Amino acid sequence: MSQSVRAVERALDILLCFTHEEPTRSLTQIAEAIHMSKTTVHRLLATLESKRFITRDKATGVYRLGFRFIEMASLVLQDVDLHRWARPYLKTLSEECGETVDISVLDGSHVIYLEVIESPQRVKLAAAVGQRLPALFTASGKALLAFLPEQQVRAIVEQNLAERAERTPVSLPDILADLRLTAQRGYAISEQEYEEDINAVAAPICDASNRPIASIAIVGPSFRFTKDRLPALGEAIRKMNRVIAEEVGLVALSAIVTQTRSR
Repeated sequence: MSQSVRAVERALDILLCFTHEEPTRSLTQIAEAIHMSKTTVHRLLATLESKRFITRDKATGVYRLGFRFIEMASLVLQDVDLHRWARPYLKTLSEECGETVDISVLDGSHVIYLEVIESPQRVKLAAAVGQRLPALFTASGKALLAFLPEQQVRAIVEQNLAERAERTPVSLPDILADLRLTAQRGYAISEQEYEEDINAVAAPICDASNRPIASIAIVGPSFRFTKDRLPALGEAIRKMNRVIAEEVGLVALSAIVTQTRSR
């Protein structure tokens, strides 16, 4: 490894040692965290500070990340949306399970579908991009509701039940119990709840505060989506969501979703 490349790697190590838990660090703390001499760290910090990637508090001497990152993050967000980054993950999941895969977000008391990858099979089912459905009666919606505060859930459930009053009555305690079960296993199941012969399973993508920001679902005809197959599909989504969280980052996910919904 050349000296210049090594210097870049060391500078990146310095930047990456700042976290939500430790947003500020002293020179000594940084040197200890990345196992580097204070002389070398001080030299690199000076360079990073001159480029505004690092700022130093003159009163305390501690360092923190600089405002240059905000400028660069805004450039990234200008050229990214949920559709673009989600599609490769959804496509991979669809290829693995051979079924339709979609991603949605909560929009009031409904879920709105932002991207759909259709199944390659002859008999297939898919929501349309932009379609809105009552959250309570979809796997996507229940996956989101299961991780929301109960007061918010109650308000959404009341609206959904009023909207589909012709359906067989379901008690609020039973609904809340089902959502607690959903939260425990990490994915939601919908068996012909919105339309006959359609089953689905979904799991939420959560931010760093464990609040749901989007939901990925696999949907298909009930004759293929048998009860014994649903748990494996749910775990497949959870696995993909972990990959997304690792590769994209929870904070970045929140920013992307917020940016997409504001457009």
